[in-house]
Amino acid sequence: MIALSLAPERLRYLRLLACQFPSQQAASSEIINLQAILNLPKGTEHFMSDVHGEYEAFMHIVNNCSGVVREHVDAVFGDALGAGEKAELRTLIYYPREKLARVRQARLDSPAWYQETLARLVRVARRLSARYTRSKVRKALPAAYAYIIDELLHTHPDEENYRVRYHERIVASIIETGSAADFIASLAALIKRLAVDRLHIVGDVYDRGAHADKVMDVLMAHHNVDIQWGNHDVLWMGAAAGEPACIMTVLRNNLRYDNFEVLERGYGIGLRELAFFAERTYRRDEGEERRWGLTPLVKAVNVMLAKLEGQIVRRHPEFDMADRLLLDKLDRKGGTVEIAGTRWPLATCDFPTVDPADPYALSDEESALVAQLAEAFTGNARLRRHVSFLYERGSLYLACNRNLLFHGCVPLNEDGTFSAVLSDGAQHAGPCLFDFCDAVARRAWRTRAEDDLDWMWYLWCGRNSPLTGRTVKTFEHSFVADERAWDEPQNPYYRLARDPAVCRMILRAFGLPAEHAHIVNGHTPVRAKDGEGPVRADGRLLVIDGGFCRAYRQTTGIAGYTLIYSSHGMRIKEHRPFESVEEALEENADITSITDCFEPVERTVMVADTDAGEEIREQISDLRQLLAAYREGVLPERA
Repeated sequence: MIALSLAPERLRYLRLLACQFPSQQAASSEIINLQAILNLPKGTEHFMSDVHGEYEAFMHIVNNCSGVVREHVDAVFGDALGAGEKAELRTLIYYPREKLARVRQARLDSPAWYQETLARLVRVARRLSARYTRSKVRKALPAAYAYIIDELLHTHPDEENYRVRYHERIVASIIETGSAADFIASLAALIKRLAVDRLHIVGDVYDRGAHADKVMDVLMAHHNVDIQWGNHDVLWMGAAAGEPACIMTVLRNNLRYDNFEVLERGYGIGLRELAFFAERTYRRDEGEERRWGLTPLVKAVNVMLAKLEGQIVRRHPEFDMADRLLLDKLDRKGGTVEIAGTRWPLATCDFPTVDPADPYALSDEESALVAQLAEAFTGNARLRRHVSFLYERGSLYLACNRNLLFHGCVPLNEDGTFSAVLSDGAQHAGPCLFDFCDAVARRAWRTRAEDDLDWMWYLWCGRNSPLTGRTVKTFEHSFVADERAWDEPQNPYYRLARDPAVCRMILRAFGLPAEHAHIVNGHTPVRAKDGEGPVRADGRLLVIDGGFCRAYRQTTGIAGYTLIYSSHGMRIKEHRPFESVEEALEENADITSITDCFEPVERTVMVADTDAGEEIREQISDLRQLLAAYREGVLPERA
C-alpha cells in the first residue's frame, strides 16, 4: 500500500497538491497531459552575448530570430515562391507595421494581396505551432485575435470541405472589417514568439552602444528570457544602487565612447554641473585633447574615479589591489608616475584637486558632485525598473539543459585549481565564489550597505572577479602616455579553458556531466577575421562574443553570434553587419548569417531530455502518489 507508508511531511505535501487536483480524474488527466508533453521536441533556445546597447542590430536579430524565420519560410514554401516573394514575406514578419505602411503607400494593399499574405503567414505559424501543445500555443496567442488564430491554425479538410470554407470566410471577414493589418501584425508576433522558446543573454547589455535602455525595454517585454550578468551590467547595477566609483566609471565609459545618448536621453541624467566644474577647474590643452582625448571633463571624471577607487582599495585589503593606488605616486614636477617600481611618463600633469597630503580625498566640490550624481542615479525611475528586471531575471551564472552559462570566467590559478577570494575570513572559490558574488550583489541592491556596494565595484574590475578575470588598468589608460603600461594580464582561465580536461573539471564542479555539456561564455571578442573560432576545447567551451558592438567589429570582423540549441542539436550563427532598418524595409535586406552545425544529434531531442523534462517526471511521480492516496482512502476526493 504505497500511500499508507508515506512520511507525515510527504502526506502534508500531498494534501496541498490535492487542492489543485481534488479527484482521481483530475490527477489522472494531468498525468496524461504531462506524459504527452515529455514526447514533444524540446523548444528552441537562443544564446546571445555582449549586445552593448546596439539596439538596431539586436532588434533585427530578435525579429528574424537569428535567421530561424528564414529557415521556416524556406521549408514551408520551397520553390513554390521566388526569392523575392520569400524576402517580402520575411520582412513583413520582421517589421509588420512598417512594411504594411509601405505596401499601402505603393497601393498594393488589395483584398487579394491581404488574402494571399494572410494564408502564407498562417502556413508558417502552423508549422511552428506543431512543436508545442495547443495549451502552450493558446497562451502565446495575442489576446485580441486568440480565438480566430486558434481556428486558422487547425484547418483540416473534411469530406465536404466545410472547415476550409469556414476558414476562408473568417479571412474574408478579417479583410472586410479593416482588421487585416492588425491581424498580420499579430500573426507576425506569434511566429517570432514560437520560433524561439527561450532567450539567454550571456551578459553585457550595457555600455558602448547608444541604446541599452531600449534593449532593456525589449527584454522586459520578451516572453521567456534570462540574463547572466556581465561586468558592464553589474557596473550599472552598482551605479543604480548609488555606489560612487561605479557611477563615475559609467560616466568614464560614456566619455570614452563619445556616447551620452543613453544617459541624457535614455535616462534623463544630466551632466551640466559636472561639466561646469570641469571647465573652471581643469585647463584645456589642445595637444592633450588631440593626442589623448584629455578634455577638462575627462580629467575631472578620471581623477574623481581614481580617488573613489583608492578609498575602496584602502577599505578592503582583502581585494589585493593595492597596486592600483597610484595618486600618491605622482611626480608632477617630473611628469611621471611610479608603477610597480617603474617610472612612466604622464599624459598630463594637470591634477589641481589632488592634495599630496591626502591624495584620495575628494574636494568639497567633488563630494557635492558625487552626492548629486548618486541621487540622480538612485532616484531615476526608469533605471530602477531596468535594474530591478536584471535582478529578477538575472544571475551570475545559470546551469540549464547541460549548458553552464556565465559571462566572464571561473578564476583559476596557473596550476588549474580554483582561485579564491577572501571575505570576512572565508575563502570563496569555484562555484562557491559565484554563489557568494551573486548573493552579495543582491544584498547590495536591497541594503545599500557600503561594504556590499564596494563589492559591486570589485565585481566590475576585481582581479579575481568572475565577471572580469583580468587586471584592469583604469589609471594607466587614463593618464599614462606609454601604451606599454596599459597591458592588462588575463586570468589563466582564458588560456587553460582551451583544454577539454579543464572544461570537464569546471563542469563537474558545477554539477554538470563532464561529457555532453558545454560552457557558454561572452566577454572576450572572438577574432574571427584572424581565423579564431567560437567553438573550443573539443566543443566543451563556446565563446559567443562576436562583436555586436560596433567598436569591436574591427577586432572580430563580424557582427555577433547566436548559439542555437534546438531539437536537432547545437549550432552557431555568425552574423554579418546589419546596415539599417530602412534598408531592410526598402530592399528586404536581411542580416547574412553563416551556420556552423557543430553538434548535431542522432535523434530528436525531446522535452524528456531537458531540465524541464526532469521536473515533469518529478511532478508525475507526485501525482501518482496522490492517485494512490485517493484509491487507498488515505485522502478523500472532492467534487
